[in-house]
Amino acid sequence: MPGMMATVHNVGFNEEIITEFIANSGNSYLAWDNYRRFLQSWAMISGIGREDFQTLMNRAKAKYNVTLKRHFSPEQMKELALSYQRLIRQRGLGIPDDPWLQLVNAIQLVLDSWKTQKAMEYRKIMDVSDSWGTAVIVQAMVFGNMSASSGAGVVFTAHPYRKVQRVALWGDYAYGDQGEDIVSGLVSSLAISVEQAKLDGRAVEETLELRFPGIYKQLLEISRELVYDKRWNPQEIEFTFEGPEPEQLYLLQTRDMITIKKKEHLNVFVESPALEKAHLGKGVGVSGSALSGRAVFTEDNIRKLRQTEPHTPLILIRQDTVPEDIKVVSQAEGLLTSRGGQTSHASVVAVRLEKTCVVGCRSLKVYEAEQYCEIAGVRIGFGDPISIDGRNGQVLNGIHATVEEYHILPI
Repeated sequence: MPGMMATVHNVGFNEEIITEFIANSGNSYLAWDNYRRFLQSWAMISGIGREDFQTLMNRAKAKYNVTLKRHFSPEQMKELALSYQRLIRQRGLGIPDDPWLQLVNAIQLVLDSWKTQKAMEYRKIMDVSDSWGTAVIVQAMVFGNMSASSGAGVVFTAHPYRKVQRVALWGDYAYGDQGEDIVSGLVSSLAISVEQAKLDGRAVEETLELRFPGIYKQLLEISRELVYDKRWNPQEIEFTFEGPEPEQLYLLQTRDMITIKKKEHLNVFVESPALEKAHLGKGVGVSGSALSGRAVFTEDNIRKLRQTEPHTPLILIRQDTVPEDIKVVSQAEGLLTSRGGQTSHASVVAVRLEKTCVVGCRSLKVYEAEQYCEIAGVRIGFGDPISIDGRNGQVLNGIHATVEEYHILPI
């Protein structure tokens, strides 16, 4: 159930421990960023919305003229963390100060998250039994947000949308961030390998393979051991690294990745002059193939168009998607986001639901509340025609003819 269960980060932080942490590590920014993340993860499980914290984040970025949170100074991050603390107290939510009480209560929060609305909707959609319940993993923290030489990511040991027999690292990572930022699709992630970057049209020089070669080689070695020596199925591995050296790599979890059939029927756009002129931008293709339909931004949009045009494909457009969006994602035929990568929870869910999905289209600006988006100078509103291609990440203006082709995907 990717992203459906609760996760509480940096359990054990309080203001007294922060003082000791700074004295021992000398890293004031890391201490306050960890506390900020702890407060937000706990509060969101308890019902405070992500947008409330995003408002505080945006306000701080505007005040100090920064675009990325890792550019805050230690004092600015402290100010932001304490603003989170004030918000939580104003809402009447009590978070224990004692580290052991934090741990005991965090375990209960995870157990209780089995019964949340998003988890129940996911089980209903995916036909998972309500009677199973959940286990709880208590794991030591490692810090991908320690510096610009640390980071976190998710890696597939095989090409996620081509049938391959060899280990080939594919996925997403970001430096200066913790893993939840990646899987939640809340940051613009970078490609793992040079091969992946070239195919997806992403920055080759920013790949993990070139920027952090020691980490990449260690991941490749571990992946080969799991698949070749231990004969495991292709894996989806979450990892964090606290520095550029191989011994600074930590694996957080691994599970069997979703693989696809070798032979597939794919829809392909019919080549035409109009198709070439309709190109708006490019994201990362995750699943599906060519799809034309109408733009929607909310569940209410979907409901209205289902009444008037029940057979028209609908493409949900979002800046990013979070696990709470599982229901609305399941109701549309396509998904297009401006942030996130192939390994985000939204992408994994889209694959499982067999939706056409394009993520990480950075030139796309989404105004969900106003129900429109802008890309390449074109405004697309609710009900307007739009097309996407889940194979190559293309985003196109208008409706375009498709033909079905029988593809044998490359080995």
